[in-house]
Amino acid sequence: MESGAEQITIWTLFFEADPVVKGVMLILAVASVWSWAIAVDKWLHFGELDKNARKFEREFWSGRSLEELDDRSERPRDAMGRVFAAAAREWREARRAGLSGEGAQMMLDRVDRLMQAQIAREMSRASRHLGVLATVGASAPFIGLFGTVWGIMNAFTNIAAQQQTNLAVVAPGIAEALFATALGLVAAIPAVIFYNKFTGDLDRLGDRLDTFSDEVAARLSRRLSERS
Repeated sequence: MESGAEQITIWTLFFEADPVVKGVMLILAVASVWSWAIAVDKWLHFGELDKNARKFEREFWSGRSLEELDDRSERPRDAMGRVFAAAAREWREARRAGLSGEGAQMMLDRVDRLMQAQIAREMSRASRHLGVLATVGASAPFIGLFGTVWGIMNAFTNIAAQQQTNLAVVAPGIAEALFATALGLVAAIPAVIFYNKFTGDLDRLGDRLDTFSDEVAARLSRRLSERS
């Protein structure tokens, strides 16, 4: 005859757990699936951002004029293209109005502010849902620990009620309790790893867009010098 300890499986740990511990396990399972879904989405998103940025940079430094790039920047779908479009709109209006002296410098200041505002919007868009990964990574171990403490309390209560301390009585309750902690770590560890990775990607994106905006401003300044 098999002992109770030999019959312990993941499914029995869940279905035979206390309702509170079972709720903790469900919360952690949902948090883990949610964080993985966000991680996959962000991985693809940052990969697409990098690919599109490389493509736009090649076009920007391909020798095309600002006017040609302006014509190609209608309704851009990438972050760097939208930053350039913010500057191109102001440059387009400046060409129509004609600029010289102080007006040219004011135009460059407006272009810089518009590009910085667009960069802020792009950073906000790229960082969306990263807070979920940070929350899961920070809170999942403590939620799992709560389930473990609650499960151990129930295990000791059962031991006292049955007045037995053999392994068949003790093992299931302790296993259920520790399983909650294991689920907490399973949810938290990938979330922390992905959060750190995507935070680094976000910082690099911000630096890349800032550098690009400086290059656009420098190129506009050079064009204004040529026109004067």
